[in-house]
Amino acid sequence: MNVSFEKLIKPATSHVELFNRWENNSDLIPLMRPNQSKSDLERRENVTLEHLNQRLEHHHIYLIYLENKLIGEMNFMVDPGHIYKKEPGTAWIGITIGEPEGRGKGIGYKAIKYLEEEIKKHGLYRVELGVFEFNTQAQNLYRKLGYQEIGVIENFTFWQDRMWKDIRMEKYLGNSN
Repeated sequence: MNVSFEKLIKPATSHVELFNRWENNSDLIPLMRPNQSKSDLERRENVTLEHLNQRLEHHHIYLIYLENKLIGEMNFMVDPGHIYKKEPGTAWIGITIGEPEGRGKGIGYKAIKYLEEEIKKHGLYRVELGVFEFNTQAQNLYRKLGYQEIGVIENFTFWQDRMWKDIRMEKYLGNSN
């Protein structure tokens, strides 16, 4: 299984098409963004080339390839306002495996390990993330990678006719990671 990663520098229309497909996939929406109601959950986004370029002003975006096919993306931001533990020099990470053939194969594990190395190259050693309460597969992955729970935000996202918590996790990256 050939998995590779590439930093997104100059988005193309092909990237826009994939980001739109992933961000509007009803199976992925509950995993990708918080929603306060059923109508939020049903809302669709329109990612444009301009939008992707604007994202690059605040996000370091890396594309995930499986056998040279683009299957997902991961990113980090530095010290965003929504971090739980306000510690300067924190990378907030996000990951989306958008294509079904990329799921359940350990690609998320490899992707996050790669992202952690990129974060260290930027001189950052603390990572924080949020994972929805119902996403136990992701929680297990993060724990396996050494992330620890630091807090919970109640009633954070709507899915399956109820509100769920957001579990905040952190990891300090050492020089040996």
